Amino acid sequence: MSGFWHAVRMTTSDAPRSSARRIDLTKMGEGRYKATNARGGVLPVGSGSDPDFTPVELLLAALAGCGAIDVDLITGKRAEATTFTVTAEGEKIRDDQGNRLTDLRLTFEVRFPDGEDGDRAREVLPRSIAQSRDRLCTVGRTIQVGAPVEYVEA
Repeated sequence: MSGFWHAVRMTTSDAPRSSARRIDLTKMGEGRYKATNARGGVLPVGSGSDPDFTPVELLLAALAGCGAIDVDLITGKRAEATTFTVTAEGEKIRDDQGNRLTDLRLTFEVRFPDGEDGDRAREVLPRSIAQSRDRLCTVGRTIQVGAPVEYVEA
């Protein structure tokens, strides 16, 4: 990787400011960057030669996190999960359309305590997963529906 750094701004729409989201990505070193959000949170991003999450892993984490938050908010109104794990996976391919992920899958392993509250949470679990997939999860919906990405030199 060369020492050359080129600033690129990515936008996906002309959304109103109240709904706008943004992160800033800054180079920290060879193949290493830090993403900073508006609240001051920092997340290291790497090229795969270090323990930092790669951009593809971050996409999978964002997909899993978005679905997990939705499902947990819905089921958690009935009972707190005793186990809550989401696995996100996909196949990275390179074809005539370029590099991309296919066969994306989220697997939810969620368990609730015995009793009426746990029964109510178990009952709503399949519907909450479907609601996240079909309507609620911004990350998953953006992947499924698609959105143009504009690359602009600043």
